[in-house]
Amino acid sequence: MLFDTPLIPARLIRRYKRFLADVRLETGEEVVAHCPNPGSMMGLASEGMRVWLEPNDDPKKKLKYGWRLVEHADGAFAGIDTGRANRIVAEGLATGKIASLGQYTNVRSEVKYGTRSRVDFLLSEGNEDCYLEVKSATLVREAPLVEFPDSVTARGAKHLDELAEMVRQGHRAVLFFLVQQTGATKIDVARDIDPTYAQAFDRAQECGVEVLSYGCEISPTGIELSNPVPFTPRK
Repeated sequence: MLFDTPLIPARLIRRYKRFLADVRLETGEEVVAHCPNPGSMMGLASEGMRVWLEPNDDPKKKLKYGWRLVEHADGAFAGIDTGRANRIVAEGLATGKIASLGQYTNVRSEVKYGTRSRVDFLLSEGNEDCYLEVKSATLVREAPLVEFPDSVTARGAKHLDELAEMVRQGHRAVLFFLVQQTGATKIDVARDIDPTYAQAFDRAQECGVEVLSYGCEISPTGIELSNPVPFTPRK
């Protein structure tokens, strides 16, 4: 997934009201950027961090910059735009990069299911359906481990219970963690941050919901699905 407009570097001043960020461009100008991430962004929103913005000249948009990446001091990148996760996975499905889902030729997005919910992707082949839910994982507290979630997510727990129900109805269901941290080599659930989500995750696995996790190649040019990242529960 290439960015629509070349990104420009800046320094983060502060993130506030969840969806706003004050940043300083390399010219010294301070601007407000849209922050497309509803989570806590723990470890990704400290003052002085190097960030990458996507400019736009759309007259319908109030803010002329969108925050897309964080560049860590060691050169690793994190993708902070949770809204792009589905696009990245959709490209991975289309190019056959997700081997265990390669048998499905029909891919639909945002399909209604469960209780007033929409599943990210409904994959099908013949009479077989696969419900695929995507989650963007960026939290790193103990490198190289990435965790999900970075804040309490009642919606995420609800999705897990609905995936489990699809399995009970005879369908395949998959929870897909998209690891948007280039330095991460393993993933786990952040049980201390959201115990309710962790319990829903355990119930879903016991019911037969599968877990897949893949990393990304991230640069100011774009983000592309890369290789599987092993799910490694901590003891």
